[in-house]
Amino acid sequence: MKIRILGTESLGVRGLNCVVETGDRKIVIDPGIALGYKRHGLMPHPIQVGVGRIIRNRIIKELKDATDIVISHLHGDHILLFDANPYQLSVEQAKDIPSHCKIWMNHDIAYSDKMIRRQEAVILGFNRPVNEAKGKVDDLLSFHGPVPHGEDAVHNGSVMMTMIDDGDSVFLHASDTQLFNEDTVDKIIGCSPDIVLASGPPLYLTDRMKNKKDMVWINSLRLAENVKTLILDHHLLRCDEGMEWIEKLAEISGNRVICAADFMNSKIHMLEAWRLKLYEDIPVQEDWHQLYEDNKAGTDEYMDKAREIYGWFAY
Repeated sequence: MKIRILGTESLGVRGLNCVVETGDRKIVIDPGIALGYKRHGLMPHPIQVGVGRIIRNRIIKELKDATDIVISHLHGDHILLFDANPYQLSVEQAKDIPSHCKIWMNHDIAYSDKMIRRQEAVILGFNRPVNEAKGKVDDLLSFHGPVPHGEDAVHNGSVMMTMIDDGDSVFLHASDTQLFNEDTVDKIIGCSPDIVLASGPPLYLTDRMKNKKDMVWINSLRLAENVKTLILDHHLLRCDEGMEWIEKLAEISGNRVICAADFMNSKIHMLEAWRLKLYEDIPVQEDWHQLYEDNKAGTDEYMDKAREIYGWFAY
């Protein structure tokens, strides 16, 4: 089994996109990205925009010969969109997928009119039916859930977890569970996975996390102690504290707990967490974002500057 993680916060964008190849199957999970439209009152820095474009192109390339596409839920950083902003991935950009490629989605995850429209957009955009993702669908692929998106499925919706078992190893994409829910952690452990890719808790949302850190830490540690390789990323790495969380889990559990960049042997690029620093180090032309949207400005000069300034900048 070969696992490639393409787009997460430690790799420079919002998302939890990955590709799993085994035998004659190539499964792309959650082919979407976003950049965090506003953070600290600032739009994405041009460096983030440049990295986002690179990762969007990688996702598009991977989709061209995919056998399966899995959508865990309908948030804009996990799916292809009809109404994508300039920093997201549109259906139009990635609609040329193989005729035999199957799309998997649990129809129960559409929890509002907006999400129903997004679900319909996927069907229309790819011009093919979507397969219902429930339980075991073949010898390789099975789906679990829906389970809560974070702490509260009522307000935040649900996500579907994907398990791939090729007989040699078991990989589980736990999506935006964020490890709030004890029952969800039980379900993950019950699958006996060798490798888990999941969103950690949103530590950067200090009000939401108030009085909840201890509970989420207990869930995180229990999972880390029961999985050989736990890859935590996404919401967790929108602030520097997230890496401290990962390092502490690894130390206490004695197991391999890492971020997506480390799994991919890549430099860590927590660009959203570092947005303020990016603006301080590399000032941005005041009307750059409007010029970019109008195709009158690019990212090359900012990317070149980042390579000059930052030894960690690998793009």
